Amino acid sequence: MQPPVPPPPLHELLARLESSDFLGQIFDTFPGGFAEGRYMPWDSLRHRTPPNGLTHEQWWAATKIARMTVRRRLPLADEHGNAFSYCLPDDVMRNVDFVSTNTGGRIGLNEEVTNPTNRDRYLVDSLIEESVTSSQIEGASTSRRVAREMIRSGRAPRDRSEKMILNNFHAMERVGELRHEPLTVDLIRELQRIVTDGTLDDPASAGRFQTTDDVRISVCDDKGNVLHTPPPAEKIPERMQALCDFANAGTRTGTVGPYLPGVLRALTLHFMMGYEHPFEDGNGRTARILFYWSMLNQGFWITEFISVSRILKGAPVKYAMSYLHTEVDDNDLTYFFDYHLGVIHTAIDHLNKYLTQKVAEVKELRTKLHNEADSLNARQLALVQNALKHPDAKYTVLSHGMSHRVSGETARQDLVALEEAKLLERRRTGKRFVYAPVSNLAGAIKDLKLTD
Repeated sequence: MQPPVPPPPLHELLARLESSDFLGQIFDTFPGGFAEGRYMPWDSLRHRTPPNGLTHEQWWAATKIARMTVRRRLPLADEHGNAFSYCLPDDVMRNVDFVSTNTGGRIGLNEEVTNPTNRDRYLVDSLIEESVTSSQIEGASTSRRVAREMIRSGRAPRDRSEKMILNNFHAMERVGELRHEPLTVDLIRELQRIVTDGTLDDPASAGRFQTTDDVRISVCDDKGNVLHTPPPAEKIPERMQALCDFANAGTRTGTVGPYLPGVLRALTLHFMMGYEHPFEDGNGRTARILFYWSMLNQGFWITEFISVSRILKGAPVKYAMSYLHTEVDDNDLTYFFDYHLGVIHTAIDHLNKYLTQKVAEVKELRTKLHNEADSLNARQLALVQNALKHPDAKYTVLSHGMSHRVSGETARQDLVALEEAKLLERRRTGKRFVYAPVSNLAGAIKDLKLTD
């Protein structure tokens, strides 16, 4: 990956330009003090045709001045004391509104998620998806299918990749439990400890910030080139406490401060964990998990049903560039916000498409079952749907209970009823029973007759 070209410093540009004529051009070019269109970094702008006969340097100077008039500073700074800041161009504001509306659950909620009978199934699916793809971003090589089988069946992980995924799943579950708790330094360490448990060369590094005795871990590309050097280890404790104070300022119990839209606060937390890089390993996974904590803590509960890492995994260079453009351009978080708001928007679209598909599948299955559909509960209908797609699937009391977050006895009753309806066959494997779809399940559904 080629790092972005740093922009020319504004003070140097202004010293070289004829300021008297040039400043007038700025306000002609950008009426209202803000540039229209994409929020482009210098690395992109220098390859475009400048407007109104400006040179690239004049265009960048005009852009920077326009941004400076509307930028907002955050109470967070780099190691040299330079504040992080952001702007609110139209694209960012539109996506902030979209994400806030669609993750807060005020309008347009699909009944499949609000229905308590169904929501746990979708929640488990989402937690697994995020756990798999977040780990794959960091190098886990296990396939989605194998990872799903591992988590649902409850079997022990076979290698480091599977352990990473299972750890991530447990960390996401823990975040759900902690959604109403304030963020603390100890909580951050706890989450990183869960994420890295059993996967580090030095087990003692789990849950421990780097110290001055450690070789400070930098962020490098796949060729070993350093892309980011984090602040010195001796500053980690105070900087992490400052980050917790910032995160908690957006909660109902937090201190009052300058207004910042909730999703931007969560994204800032995501960015800063990657920027601080306080741990030997697991910083990226911890950063994404803290994004989920912040969103849930601020009441954006539908965030739990989407997977941002699924989108990030598909464009790793753009993910990295959103960090690097911010760092090389005066700590301007707008680049990070702009990209990640688009990612969240896409993840929400995927969720809506997925739910629409599932509703259609349930409707089709109910049609096939005719009057017998009401005798099957939502968990059983979901299992039958899955079995129609995967005739080689195997189900156990543990996997069915895990998929729907129900007790073992409830799961057992579901499976026994489907066996009695001749939709599943029970077989013994070792010391446990497994249930498999009957041969010609579609035909069995057609002939199904259930009794209350």
